[in-house]
Amino acid sequence: MNTITPLLQATKQASAVVRRLSPALKTDLLNRLAAVLTAHTADIVAENQKDLDRMDPADPKYDRLKLTEARVTGLAQSLREVAVLPDPGGEVLIDRTIEQGLQLKKVAVPLGVVGVIYEARPNVTVDVASLCLRSGNACVLKGGKEADYSNRYLVGLIQGVLAEFDVPKAAVTLLPPDRAVVNELLTAVRYVDIIIPRGSDSLIQFVRKNSLVPTIETGAGVCHTYVEASADLAKAVDIVVNARVSRPSVCNSLDCLLVDQAIADRFLPMLTADFRKWNVEVFADETAYTIFDQAGYARLQPARPDDFGREFLDYKIAVKVVAGPDEALSHIQTYSSRHSEAILSQNQPTIDRFLGEVDAAAVYANASTRFTDGGVFGLGAEIGISTQKLHARGPFALEKLVTEKWIVIGDGQVRW
Repeated sequence: MNTITPLLQATKQASAVVRRLSPALKTDLLNRLAAVLTAHTADIVAENQKDLDRMDPADPKYDRLKLTEARVTGLAQSLREVAVLPDPGGEVLIDRTIEQGLQLKKVAVPLGVVGVIYEARPNVTVDVASLCLRSGNACVLKGGKEADYSNRYLVGLIQGVLAEFDVPKAAVTLLPPDRAVVNELLTAVRYVDIIIPRGSDSLIQFVRKNSLVPTIETGAGVCHTYVEASADLAKAVDIVVNARVSRPSVCNSLDCLLVDQAIADRFLPMLTADFRKWNVEVFADETAYTIFDQAGYARLQPARPDDFGREFLDYKIAVKVVAGPDEALSHIQTYSSRHSEAILSQNQPTIDRFLGEVDAAAVYANASTRFTDGGVFGLGAEIGISTQKLHARGPFALEKLVTEKWIVIGDGQVRW
């Protein structure tokens, strides 16, 4: 295909149909799609295996790419959860009569056509489609070549359900996986209303620099956990290990551990048993390196400056010993991607200071950063985690897929 313009035109036209769908019909459509996914679980896993066969299992993207029976079941469940969420379109935000006798309303309306560029995450295909349809939007999906078999099969199922409900298939459009189409998508201001990149920092920066279509950034997460001097160390071990190893390839996993110097000699050796179990490679500053080395931990490297502020997406972690809250806060301010940050402490004033001062989409006290997720937050699903401040921040889900429209009703009023 020399140009994707015909695909974008069709999606723009389909968006008008989606905007008119009733909340009840959208609920039925999403529940039907959940049933179709469940019925085709084995086929979805088989198509996904074709993608997996082309990727090195050691690649950090491998886990993101993988669809298991349990993950397909989870996708179907997320569809059912989105299906029963309140429809954000049409919500009346302001309703009043102004001095001139005009009836004034501000209402939430769909964005229109949502373009999403993502990499090896076929679950995003289903999540984006469900959230866009529920909120009255059409969507254009540009997945990575790594997930092409999975994405094409999933979109085929979605479009089959759309046809059952007399909704144009173009309401959910999958673009070719070729990178060449990205520049055309980023400049398609006549057909696409917003672009959302989800993936690596390099992808996000490319979209930021080259898109003429308004963008919302999601994806890259350089997440920190600060173990403060008063922390419950047993709980801190569980939290740190969970945040690093439960799914290391996701954006809410822990990349940098900051440990107060008052407890470093006691706390860091407590991590070694679990780190050995999961084969975690530690990139430690000078103080942390000495402590881990004396504790006999072998998977150890001296940290370089660029290991701080690095999103590992793997069984790897940077560790730094800090003098106290001031240094911890300064380090986070310097290196954070403003995704998710945590403090482990029993000192309430220090906790309050951390929660108040840290500039991030999600800030935690005494819990793993792994909870930053639209489904976990009760939002049904998410397009991604927004790390910027305009329009949406944190899990970018259903309620943020709308904009506003002012409706003014008069009876002959004029203004001179």
